[in-house]
Amino acid sequence: MSRVIDLNNVTVVRDQRPILNNIDWQVEDDQRWVIVGPNGAGKTTLLRVAAAQIHPTHGQATVLGERLGEINVFELRTRIGFASSAQAAHIPNSETVLNSVMTASYAVTGRWNESYDDIDERRARRVLNEWHLENFADRAFGTLSDGERKRTQIARAVMPDPELLLLDEPVASLDLAAREQTINIIGQYASAPMAPAMVMVTHHLEEIPAGFTHALLIRGGEIFAAGEIHSTLTSDKISEAFGFGLHVEYVEGRFRARAK
Repeated sequence: MSRVIDLNNVTVVRDQRPILNNIDWQVEDDQRWVIVGPNGAGKTTLLRVAAAQIHPTHGQATVLGERLGEINVFELRTRIGFASSAQAAHIPNSETVLNSVMTASYAVTGRWNESYDDIDERRARRVLNEWHLENFADRAFGTLSDGERKRTQIARAVMPDPELLLLDEPVASLDLAAREQTINIIGQYASAPMAPAMVMVTHHLEEIPAGFTHALLIRGGEIFAAGEIHSTLTSDKISEAFGFGLHVEYVEGRFRARAK
């Protein structure tokens, strides 16, 4: 077991306001974390630090054994799978789904003059099959439904065989069927023995797939609670973090929250 994320006293300041404040958080390579918290709590900012997309204003952030600020982040990012709606906006609508996934090998979002080997295409097609996208390989990215686009983003993040997979609200805005299909596939992937360490941001406990082992509850840019998922996502802790009385249940492998 090795540590893939190690944050010590990490603070991120924007416009003289702390978005994250004194974050201490460690993730091991066999763990699957979910980050939960109210709007504006700093969840996506924390994920961007873990993705080496931004540097801390203060503190030390070490990702995959490399300390941010001391290494070439462009090389580090090739070892990290990162799926977010913001990144999806950079994929050309005319790009095929196959190329949208395969170009992740070069860390680019649109095919240009790169040369790909047969092994790249075979892996891309295998990943498409794993994420139930095999019938969409030749479809243009811009013609996909929201659920298909979300799965394409995740497949793209998985394509380089990352050591760390980060998912920023991977089922947000999806309809019920697309949400449940995507949650189910993520859960199967998270439960696989060879899956990398994973961190997923969500606003809703109902969106947490099976197979996730740990939870980080964040409020006001600070860690409110962190640890094993069942001891962290409790009614008392969730209610206090969100400032509203909520009853949390765990039923048939999934969490759900309702007003008390």
